[in-house]
Amino acid sequence: MKVVILAGGFGTRISEESYLKPKPMIEIGEMPILWHIMKEYSAYGINEFIICAGYKQHMIKEWFADYFIHTSDITFDFTNGNEMVVHNKRAEAWKVTVVDTGLCTQTGGRIKRIKNYVGNETFMVTYGDGVGNIDIHELFRFHNKCGKIGTISMFNFGQSKGVLEVSKDGEIQAFREKSNFDGNLINIGYMVFEPSIFGYIQDDNTIFEKDPLNKLALERQLAGYVHKGFWQCMDTLREKEKLEKLWARGDAPWKIWED
Repeated sequence: MKVVILAGGFGTRISEESYLKPKPMIEIGEMPILWHIMKEYSAYGINEFIICAGYKQHMIKEWFADYFIHTSDITFDFTNGNEMVVHNKRAEAWKVTVVDTGLCTQTGGRIKRIKNYVGNETFMVTYGDGVGNIDIHELFRFHNKCGKIGTISMFNFGQSKGVLEVSKDGEIQAFREKSNFDGNLINIGYMVFEPSIFGYIQDDNTIFEKDPLNKLALERQLAGYVHKGFWQCMDTLREKEKLEKLWARGDAPWKIWED
């Protein structure tokens, strides 16, 4: 099973950091959020990743090329011919393909461009800026049970304000705090697709969340898996700081792997 991660956008809503690096390389607890997402899948034994890069794509490639340097102790011996010794080498059981899918390519176009790397098999797709404790095995079982071309994970993100309950004739019946049942279901990524999905994508200008997914829905070929646990995107600096605080105090719900 391969996981395709959309990691090529400009990340303009978190420009305080994305002007320096691709959004998926913004760090939570000194590791890129991209690493956190990959660790989630790896916890379920899924270790092959195709990263759809674009904006500052060289930084993603360089980070993986230097992975040992980022995660191990290093001795630089300048007295012995500039020798470098890597100590306590930590390796992930990952196969990672980073593909330059273009600077301004839309999400559908990025997926279309990695078709040959996926091959003729079921694969997963997610966004490179959100983490959660999604049960990947249960998601895949749900997809197989539904028998559709695609399955997207959905989450009730709730409201940000207090909620008014109003009767049909306009009478206010209650005012209460927000809950996770007040908002609309949104697509959070963690998607599963059959290879026939590539036939629904035209070119680089195709926005995956519009024509392809809408067409699947009209054809009744799209299922929705409701995730009731934790999920959080990192669209803004405030959301990044929220994830940082959860990680720093050892209370990160998406950390489902063992150290």
